[in-house]
This record gives sequence, C-alpha cells and structure tokens, in this order.
Amino acid sequence: MAADRLRTRILPALLTASGVTLLAAGLLSYTTPVAAETQPSASVTASPSPTATPTATPRLTLPPLASAPPASATPTRDPDAVATRVRIAALDIDLPIVPGPSGYPYCNVAMYLKELGQPGQGRATYLFAHARDGMFLPLLETRERDQRGMVVEVWTSDDYRYLYEIVDVRRDQRTLDDPLAADSEELWLQTSEGPRGTPGKTQVIAEPLSVERADHDEANPEPDIVRCG
Repeated sequence: MAADRLRTRILPALLTASGVTLLAAGLLSYTTPVAAETQPSASVTASPSPTATPTATPRLTLPPLASAPPASATPTRDPDAVATRVRIAALDIDLPIVPGPSGYPYCNVAMYLKELGQPGQGRATYLFAHARDGMFLPLLETRERDQRGMVVEVWTSDDYRYLYEIVDVRRDQRTLDDPLAADSEELWLQTSEGPRGTPGKTQVIAEPLSVERADHDEANPEPDIVRCG
C-alpha cells in the first residue's frame, strides 16, 4: 500500500536527506456573494374621496431570499489542482509552493509532499521549507503558544484561497504517522531544528476555516527556486 511504502521506503530517505526532509484541504465553508436584492416597489392608491389630494402609499413586497450553498459546501475545483502559495502574515512568511524534489529541498520556496493530499481533498496537506531567513525560520523561533490562533493562507493553482488556524505546534518530531492517518482536512507545516542531518523537526498543525475564490496572479506567483545544499 502507498502508506506502507511511504513509511518503509520514502520516509527513511526523507529523514536523512536534510534538515527539512521530513516532510492540509477543502474547507468548512464556501463564501459566495449574496445575490443583490430587488428594491421594494411602490404603487399609488387614490383616496376614496374625490376632493382629497392623492397620496403615494408605499406597498412593500419582500424580495425572494437569495440562494447560497450551505456552510459545509465544498467549491467545485480542479481535481488536479495543487498548492501554489502559503502566507502567514503574522510571521512575515509568504512563499510560492512547488513539488518537493527527490533530493535536497530547494531554497526560496515551500514544497508539498506529493504522497499526501492537497487542499480540498479531505486529507492532510503537508508543506515544508528550510528554517532560514525568508522561509520557515519563524516557525522554529516563535513560541508555541504565540503561534496558536494565527491564520495560514494557502492558494491553489485553480485560483482558490484556503484559510486555516494554527491549533498545535510540535517539536522534535520524527515520523509522518499522524498526517498519514488524517481522515479530514488538515494543514501541516514543517521545518528543521538544526543543521543538516538533525533528525528532529518542528511540525505546525492547522485546521480549516474557510475557502474563497482568488485572483489568478495572487494564487500563482512565479517561484524563484534556488538549489541550495
């Protein structure tokens, strides 16, 4: 099975590759603009007295309720869409996302673990990046309690923006057991805790909040990949 192969073959290789090679999505609600309501109409009713001055009497009619999907509805999206950008404004993190390489992870970008899910698939999405300036270093340097409640934004290639809330921060993690076992939407962020070869990783777990359409250019930044080592 794919999960067994990930645990027995892929994961050991990831654990030894680098400080970040250890290597979340459809959401609770879908935001749709409410249709514009029609303005109340007014009609004039004449007084029964022929000598009275006609007066305008408004006759209010309630417009029909605008239809909207239920809060739990999932947007229609491209089944092949992938995560393309991640931002945590409170930590000054904003990176394009690319597929994770087979070797040492790239610099200047975040990467997704291809063996796990993508936003909107009802599984865990797993993103990782080096603990370096301009990358995921703030996840390592910021206290766990300070990260909880922060909002994480993830854009996808089919122009959606998914919002998550950080609920847990785990240090010195060495397995992918929990993200592999996830049976609902989750987002996992991972970075290293020391120089190349340090086994323990920091994992940040976030739960979904909402999803909405996004501007194409905002959702699809051009990655400037640096092959670092």
